[in-house]
Amino acid sequence: MSSGRLTIHALDTSLGRPAAGLVYQLFRLDGPERTWLASGRTNADGRGDGALLAGADLVPGLYEILFEAGAYQKANGMAADALFYDQVPIRFRVGDPAQNYHVPLILARYGYTTYRGS
Repeated sequence: MSSGRLTIHALDTSLGRPAAGLVYQLFRLDGPERTWLASGRTNADGRGDGALLAGADLVPGLYEILFEAGAYQKANGMAADALFYDQVPIRFRVGDPAQNYHVPLILARYGYTTYRGS
């Protein structure tokens, strides 16, 4: 049985704080198929409430987390004509479901960064 889990964390460097209230969706990609698995909104610390996937639900394969950056930035005071990113898709592969996969998003007005965290 798999004991790994998938978690997220989003930080907003434009505001210098966690990206609270950022809507996200998780998909599994299998060839042309895109299967919705989960969705939510980041908490006050910019994290998902618990694991997006864990245990037997985390299987090897290709995944995508889609962050609704434009809606988040607009809700946090950015003028609609100043928005640059609408959605931020992050695609990644789970090779060993016994490991933990942490996907941080560091969001700025005109850029973003991600990496595999611990």
